[in-house]
Amino acid sequence: MIVRWPERVFAAATALTVAGAATERLGWQRVAKPLLAPALAARVWRDRERHGPTEAGLLIGSLAAATVGDVLLLEPDDDRRLARGAAAFAVMQAGYAAVFRRRGARPTAPAAVPRGVAWAGVAALLRVQAPGLARPLSGYGLTLGTATTLASDPALAPGSRVVRGLVVPDTDPRSRYAFGALLFTLSDGMIVARRQFLRSPGTRRAAEAAILASYAGAQYLLTQPQR
Repeated sequence: MIVRWPERVFAAATALTVAGAATERLGWQRVAKPLLAPALAARVWRDRERHGPTEAGLLIGSLAAATVGDVLLLEPDDDRRLARGAAAFAVMQAGYAAVFRRRGARPTAPAAVPRGVAWAGVAALLRVQAPGLARPLSGYGLTLGTATTLASDPALAPGSRVVRGLVVPDTDPRSRYAFGALLFTLSDGMIVARRQFLRSPGTRRAAEAAILASYAGAQYLLTQPQR
């Protein structure tokens, strides 16, 4: 019998975290958000034979770094915490990239080109509008682009449908890595958009809730075992 408590903890923590962001209840987020990555790490540990010892270790280490980043970003409007959080998440993305490289993933143009263009545009925007954040966030963007490009390689999900070079999710867990990578890219893109362009409290709350929901979905999909 498979123990499902990690998934249940993750689902409850996600719901409370997103609701806390949407309603500006920081106390809810302080309780729930630090549980997201540890719940997924518990799932990885439970399924470690399916991951293999090396990949399980890389994923658990990546999720430990994600926990640090999640705590730092409990206050997303604090630039110092945002920069430190970006460093923690860069460690996480480097771990994910190593996992997908071990699985045979390689960069493909349909995944790499749009991410490269988006990274260059965001980096240029930050240099003009937020020079203090340009270096840490641009550095993080490179690790994000590398990991999500590798996770989008169709070779990871042989037999799944591919449309314009991108895998369409199906019943094979491996086919969902590309969608998880897309969610991560959108989530982090929204962080920049929220900071630079949104001003009203309502739109900022809605954006933060969307950021956290897509982030949680990405983490869940990218840390699934491949077999």
